[in-house]
Amino acid sequence: MIDGEPIRLVVADDHPVYRDGLARLLAGIEGLEVVGVARTGREAVSLVHDVQPDVVVMDLRMPDLDGVEATRRITTTSPHVAVLVLTMFDDDDLVFAAMRAGARGFLLKDADDRQVAAAVVAVGRGEAIFGPAIAQRVLAHLQQRPSFDAVPFPQLTDREREVLELVARGMSNQDIARQLFISHRTVRNHVSNVFAKLRVADRARAIVTARDAGMGRTTD
Repeated sequence: MIDGEPIRLVVADDHPVYRDGLARLLAGIEGLEVVGVARTGREAVSLVHDVQPDVVVMDLRMPDLDGVEATRRITTTSPHVAVLVLTMFDDDDLVFAAMRAGARGFLLKDADDRQVAAAVVAVGRGEAIFGPAIAQRVLAHLQQRPSFDAVPFPQLTDREREVLELVARGMSNQDIARQLFISHRTVRNHVSNVFAKLRVADRARAIVTARDAGMGRTTD
C-alpha cells in the first residue's frame, strides 16, 4: 500500500491467457488493485492517461506500439507512474532500452508469483527493482561498456540510427543510398520510420533533433 491506499495497477500484455491470469493473481493480493488491462502499447498509454495508476506491469513485445515506446510515453506524460517490465525476452538491448525509457523495474516472466508481487510493491513505493539475472546483466554491461547510456535514440534500430546520422550531416536520400549501398526506396522507408519513432514531421526537425543529441557532427 501507499500511505494506506492500495497500489493501483494496469497490466499490459498482448497474450490474453497470461495477461488475464496475471491480473487475477495481482488483484487477489491484499494492498493491490487492478484498475485496467491493455492488449497493446497504445491501449496502455491511453489507459494510463485515463486512470492514472500507480504502477504499470508492461510487456515489451506488443503489437501497435512496443513496450519500450509505450514506457517512454507513459513516463514522459505521467512521471509519477512506475513501469515494471515483465517479459520473456532478456537481450541486453531491450533491457537497457527499457531502462532509458524510464522503467523502474525489470523481471523475466519465469519469475514466481511472490517475486512479481514484491516487485510491484517495490516500484509502487518508488524503488528500482531488477531480477537476479537482469541485475547480473546490468553489472556486466556496466563493467564492459560504461558509456551504454550515451547511445542516442535507443528506440531506433542500428540501421535507422545510421541513416539518421547521415541525415543529420545534411545528406540526401540518394547520397545515403550510395553511402550505405542500399536502394533509394529502402532509405526512404528508414527515414519514414525514423520520423515516426522520433515523432517529427519533416527532415528539418529530424536534423535539429539529431544534432541536439550530438549526432551529425563532423570534425575537420
